[in-house]
Amino acid sequence: MFISILIIIVAALLALVVLAQNPKGGGLAAGFTGAQQIGGVQRTADFLEKSTWTLAAALMVLCLLSTANRGGSTSADPLDEKIEVEQAAAGADQGAAQPDAGGE
Repeated sequence: MFISILIIIVAALLALVVLAQNPKGGGLAAGFTGAQQIGGVQRTADFLEKSTWTLAAALMVLCLLSTANRGGSTSADPLDEKIEVEQAAAGADQGAAQPDAGGE
């Protein structure tokens, strides 16, 4: 549950960082066009690019961790697991209902 919350937070931050960028070099960096600015356009663009790659990597690692922590489940669909359990229960009921043919 905790990893799922982290995934949502990282995904939202990644979306905000990507939306702050402009493919033509503007975006958030366009507001800092003055040469006297300390941050400048290039530093803002570098920060946005590095944060995009960092958040994307963090999102990938968190998704892999959440998959690894599923508890050993081999099926990705919970409905498949339910069907397998029902089939196993039905097989056990049929085996119990039939007497042993080996016999006495």
